[in-house]
Amino acid sequence: MHPAHLQTPPAALTAASAERVFVGLGANLGDARATVVAAVADLAALPGTQVVRCSSLYRSAPVDAQGPDFINAVVELRTSLQPEALLAALQAIELAHGRQRPYRHAPRTLDLDLLLHGQQVQATSALTLPHPRLHERAFVLRPLLEIAPDAVHPTLGPLASLAAALSSQVVERLDGACSAGSTWQSDEAVDIGARGGA
Repeated sequence: MHPAHLQTPPAALTAASAERVFVGLGANLGDARATVVAAVADLAALPGTQVVRCSSLYRSAPVDAQGPDFINAVVELRTSLQPEALLAALQAIELAHGRQRPYRHAPRTLDLDLLLHGQQVQATSALTLPHPRLHERAFVLRPLLEIAPDAVHPTLGPLASLAAALSSQVVERLDGACSAGSTWQSDEAVDIGARGGA
């Protein structure tokens, strides 16, 4: 199963109102694969939001975290939600899946990171855009480039040009995309050469 476009965009979502957004998903507690897949469905249910593409699932060792290996993925959204509203929605989804923050770098039932919101650049106490470590983590950059090889960081430029610097980070691509959908097909996926994979 490979990532691809969803077939039916919400009628209320128009090109004029929608922003191209990327969200990173990760989990390393419980049934992490099922949690990530369920979270994609939760994202698709957000108001004014469409899941456009969903990457393969990946396995990676914890970075700045503890516990078992993570299951990771990235989804591309079109959404009319502003960054702060989308962040609040992501945190609500995390909470619904049992996310707790007992201490810094604790294992996570679900972690949702707002990676890019269009070409928005901001730094507040609540939210930094783009995500400040987006370009430093293969478990984020590899699935993102799989579904959006044209993605551009608003200050660093094309993200594909940054992939080589992460070649030493081990990320294993797993069978299946991060959606339960069985009719998706794609010839757009790319491999940036990280070790491992299905």
